[in-house]
Amino acid sequence: GFSYKETMQKPIDSKPFLPSMDLAKYDKDSKELSVIDIYKIIWDGSFPKLLTDPKRDRKSFYRSYLQTYIERDIKDFQGISNELKFYDFIRAVSARTANLLNYNELAKDVDIDVRTAKLWLSALERSGMVKLLEPYYANITKRIIKTPKIYFLDTGLCAYLTAWDSPESLMNGAMNGAILETYVFTEILKSYWHNGDEANIFFYRDTDQREIDFVIEKNMTLYPMDVKKTASPSKADMRAFKQLQKLNKKVGDGAVICLYPTPIPIDTNVLSFPVWEI
Repeated sequence: GFSYKETMQKPIDSKPFLPSMDLAKYDKDSKELSVIDIYKIIWDGSFPKLLTDPKRDRKSFYRSYLQTYIERDIKDFQGISNELKFYDFIRAVSARTANLLNYNELAKDVDIDVRTAKLWLSALERSGMVKLLEPYYANITKRIIKTPKIYFLDTGLCAYLTAWDSPESLMNGAMNGAILETYVFTEILKSYWHNGDEANIFFYRDTDQREIDFVIEKNMTLYPMDVKKTASPSKADMRAFKQLQKLNKKVGDGAVICLYPTPIPIDTNVLSFPVWEI
C-alpha cells in the first residue's frame, strides 16, 4: 500500500526512518494532524485502488478484495479448502494485531488444530497480509519473552475485519492503541522498502512486562521506539528504554512516536516524533 507521504504526494525522504536527535533540528512543512485525522488515515487503509478513487465504496472494496484473495490467490495454498473457516481465521488474526502470537488461542477461536493454524498463518505471511515481528533477545538476559508479535500490514483491512464502522469508533474503541502501533510499524517498514532496504526491526518485552514497541538494530547499535496516543510525551513514556543497556550493546537515540506536532527532545537522547512524519 501507499505510505502517508505518498498519499500526500510529498517527496519521499532519502533515508529510512531511524531515531536521531538531529531530527529535532529539521524544519518540517507537514500539516499538523489531529487525532481523528490520524485514525481516518488508519481506517481508510493504504490500498492504491481505494485511495485513488474517492467514489469507490470502502466496504465493497474490502469485501471484494477478501473474496478474490481467498478464492483465487491462496485457495490451494497449504491445503486451504474450508473458505468460511479460513475467513474466520483471518478475522481472528486481525483482532490480535500488535499482540503476541498465540497459536493455541487462534486455533481454539476458529475450531482448528494448532498445526492448521500454523500453516494458515504461514499463508497469510507469505502472501503479504501479515508480518511477524521477532523479539530482540540475547543469551545473557534469560527473562526476555521470545514469542513474536503479529501485525496486519494494512490497517484499513484490519479495521474492516474487526468491524469498526467509522474512524471515530476505531479511535475510541478497545483496539485504538494496537491499531496505532500497527500503523506506525507499517510506515516504518515502508520507509525502508522505498529505499530498497529491509528494516532490521524487533521488539523488546521481558517477564516483568517491561516493553519497548520497536527496536531497530543498525551498525551494532540499538535504537528504541515507543508509540503513544498522546500529544504530551514525557520521560515516563520511555522508561523501558534503559532495559536495553542490559544487553551489552550500544544504545543509540530513541523516539516516542506520538501526536505532538513537532519533533522535540524529551531527554538527552530521546525525542518525541509526530506519527505523520515517519
